[in-house]
Amino acid sequence: MWNNYSLLSYNTFGIDVRASRFMEYHSEEELLAFLSGGGLEAPYLHIGRGSNLLFTKDFEGTVLHSCIRGVEVLEEDDEHVQVRVGAGTLWDDFVACCVTRGWYGAENLSLIPGEVGASAVQNIGAYGVEVKDLIDAVETIDLDGDKRVYANAECRYAYRDSIFKRPDMKRVFVTRVRFSLSKTPCYRLDYGTIRAEVEKYLSVNLRTIREVIVGIRQAKLPDPKVLGNAGSFFKNPVVPRGQFEALRSQCPGMPFYEVDADWVKIPAGWLIEQCGWKGKAIGRAAVHLRQALVLVNLGGATGQEIVALADAIVASVYDKFRIKIVPEVNII
Repeated sequence: MWNNYSLLSYNTFGIDVRASRFMEYHSEEELLAFLSGGGLEAPYLHIGRGSNLLFTKDFEGTVLHSCIRGVEVLEEDDEHVQVRVGAGTLWDDFVACCVTRGWYGAENLSLIPGEVGASAVQNIGAYGVEVKDLIDAVETIDLDGDKRVYANAECRYAYRDSIFKRPDMKRVFVTRVRFSLSKTPCYRLDYGTIRAEVEKYLSVNLRTIREVIVGIRQAKLPDPKVLGNAGSFFKNPVVPRGQFEALRSQCPGMPFYEVDADWVKIPAGWLIEQCGWKGKAIGRAAVHLRQALVLVNLGGATGQEIVALADAIVASVYDKFRIKIVPEVNII
């Protein structure tokens, strides 16, 4: 346990805040011992690498971080493999492991920052794949020290959402995640420019898919180590079909994704760009030059400055389109 601990390396926005107390654990047993010893008092916050957090001030409480790592094969046959992964494992390290070992399913999620535990909480997704499609179950320990395994259906996964994001579930800590992956080729190429980029290679395999995804992400998204950010700041809004049709009549070139017969998803980045925000800054906070969905710390920005920029964008989009976009990032 450390006191007055800097969280600068635990949030990808690069916000210089501190936690009153900070505790890392390396096993379920270590976490259980800490909980049973009465060491955890409210307020508390369990984090991964902070790739989906925006701190607006120092955290006057205890921050916990899992260092449970490793990839363990539970079951395997000629077609499938089930693996158990520590919550503190870096997500992209796990994807790289899958590619190396010939396990299909996670490659489109290459280069997403953060850790495995947070991936199961957030239901991360990119390029036509969501992590919920790969998860079998999520192992947890709660504040009372009780262990529970949540089957996929119990996690109530939705777009960037899960049961673990509910306020009453903050007392539940993810320790490991079980994934089911394929051992036979099954690619998702029909999203964005993936297929066109893959066709530049002589053959299609896991390594080329990962290379393509990494290249696309690096071309569009800033490296948090260079320019502080949390990736996509806003969720893509899902609107009623009637509202979508009315908007499309005014903006014929508006991109969209079909959800079902009644609902349509509109890219938040496009809405923000149409409002003229791309590349614009308010003080030390800015909208990225190449991707309007990403807000960046130009250097020394506070969390409040990022929030002020986000609020201005939300108001602007609503004023122009009557669509309320909401943050994907958790504001603390």
